[in-house]
Amino acid sequence: MKKLLMLLTFCFTVNQMSAQWLDNLRVGLESNMAWYNDDKRTGPFFDDENNDGDEHLRVNSYLKLDYNFLENLTATVQLESYEPLALLNYSPNFDGTNLGIYSLNYNSDLLEASAGHYYEQFGSGLILRNWEDRQLGLNNALFGGRVKISTDFFSTTLLYGKQRVGFETADSDIFGFNTEIDISNIFKFENSSLNLGLSYVGRQEETDIEDPNFNELTNAFSGRIDFSQGSFYANAEYVAKSDDVYVFNGQIINNFVNPGNALLFNTGFSKKGFGVDATFRRLENMGFFSEREKTGNVFLENNINFTPALTKQHDYLLTNIFVYQAQSQVIFADPQLMEAGEIGGQIDVFYNIKKGTALGGEYGTKLAFNASYWAGLKGDYDFNNLSYDVDYFGFGDKYFSDISLEVRKKWNKKINSIFYYVNQYYNQRTIEDNFSGEQIKTNIVVGETIYKFGRIGQSVRLELQKLWSNSDNHDWVGGTLEYNASPRLSFYVNDIYNSGDDSSTSENHYYNFGGSFNKGSTRISLNYGRQRAGLVCVGGVCRFVPEATGLSASLLMSF
Repeated sequence: MKKLLMLLTFCFTVNQMSAQWLDNLRVGLESNMAWYNDDKRTGPFFDDENNDGDEHLRVNSYLKLDYNFLENLTATVQLESYEPLALLNYSPNFDGTNLGIYSLNYNSDLLEASAGHYYEQFGSGLILRNWEDRQLGLNNALFGGRVKISTDFFSTTLLYGKQRVGFETADSDIFGFNTEIDISNIFKFENSSLNLGLSYVGRQEETDIEDPNFNELTNAFSGRIDFSQGSFYANAEYVAKSDDVYVFNGQIINNFVNPGNALLFNTGFSKKGFGVDATFRRLENMGFFSEREKTGNVFLENNINFTPALTKQHDYLLTNIFVYQAQSQVIFADPQLMEAGEIGGQIDVFYNIKKGTALGGEYGTKLAFNASYWAGLKGDYDFNNLSYDVDYFGFGDKYFSDISLEVRKKWNKKINSIFYYVNQYYNQRTIEDNFSGEQIKTNIVVGETIYKFGRIGQSVRLELQKLWSNSDNHDWVGGTLEYNASPRLSFYVNDIYNSGDDSSTSENHYYNFGGSFNKGSTRISLNYGRQRAGLVCVGGVCRFVPEATGLSASLLMSF
């Protein structure tokens, strides 16, 4: 009897420990799969990055485990699998199955510490940003150590690491510090907020070049100020980078060494029914990579800093055909294609027309206006001597402009509409470094209507689009039909078609149809169709995807 009681007590204790162990564990699973098939219109499937096209099945999978040992102590492990191969145009460094991320983290009100892989951002990211975006195939975490100390008015971060590249790390050392000071808290400002920031990031990379004209250590410094009072806010950041080499087609040009700098200014005002936000940025030689020879690589690897395109992030298929990419690097491709960076900005205006007015109607009307303009740095460029001298606030050749107006209108309890107009200018030669590129001007109109009916969550969405351009190669039309059977289940079909003369897209229907199902923290989606060759962008960062046809599926779970 005594032994039985001891056994029952032991089992009860184990069950309690198991329950507690499970309570402390968080699991996230994501799997994105694609079967690429041959297509009579777009041609046979072929992937020259990996093989001759025999492997039609591609799968990217991620299993992330977070475990709380104590109240403040957490361990993170992320297992990644790219079997039999990664999805199209992901870096070849994502190969096989291995641990991608592992770390031990301590977090309290005063102290944060990480050992292993971690993500960090200083200021806006112009000097340092580490993050993961699986859609872009991007994970530039640092592997090393980080310590952050915080008080009510002051915080400082110290870090060291090697940057993740695939399942390996870059051949360089990254180290730095960041300090944030809350001036308003120190001096007890009641109606305003004032913060100062100072950052440093160093990249130490050995070189085998004889008599290099550059130092193995590249330094970058950043100073920031943030102010807000009532409905007004403004912030500014300046970055200075020490001498860095020019890299062309993966080759270091030893006799072309220049410093870099960046200036970012943002201001805005908002109140009920109205808001305006304006941003100005200037970049000069601000490509910053953990390995110099990886400058400008198409897989977005080795990026130390973050220079997204500051333009409107459009939601529609045709508005995302000509997408701007930030021109932060020096380019001397030929005597007619020389760049040192970019200068420009954007402005957003939001206004709600009041209910009960002639234009507002019963439910009011929402207006959103955006305009962006980007150009090269004006100055003297010498191709023969690989040198340049630019005016700090001089605007050179126009790269890109985008003007858009969005009108959102609720007609009654069942019907909502969106009317959208976009005018774009796209300098294909300078943005894509395309020697035969055009200067493309487009006008795009979009109409969207949502009709709600039946039980809660049931609706139909219809979207029609048209793109006109000055180029004979581009004359697009598109549309989407979506049916939401419930908050959990939805289906869609869309298509875009180019009747222009572009040899790569003309007369092809880029159709897709599929659906998704959600329940709790689980989401399953399935899609079949054609993928147009072009850029996939998330938050102003883009990667190129090739043309392909096939079946894709994704699974997301967390518990």
